Amino acid sequence: MIKMYGIKNCDTIKKAQKFLTTQGVDFEFIDFRQDPINEQTLQSFIDAVGWEKVINKRSTTYRNLSDEEKQNITLALTLKNPTLIKRPVLVTESGVSVGFDKETYQKLG
Repeated sequence: MIKMYGIKNCDTIKKAQKFLTTQGVDFEFIDFRQDPINEQTLQSFIDAVGWEKVINKRSTTYRNLSDEEKQNITLALTLKNPTLIKRPVLVTESGVSVGFDKETYQKLG
């Protein structure tokens, strides 16, 4: 089963969900504001793609961090501020992808 992690009011999430739905791909959506992810799940994202891809440096949450926090992003800080995570995070049998990329998503159909 494909899992998509994000927040429901995110435009990129809406675009990705619409794309998968029109492709006939079944997926489970996990809103990490309503159903917070745990440390192991976040660590699995980081292990798969690295901190650089997981953290959304264009987010308001990131821009509001202190310079020290930006230099020392931790699991605890990210779990406390889930909107730091770039969206969507898609978990499939073949791995983890972050962000919406049509080519990657088309391979799921």
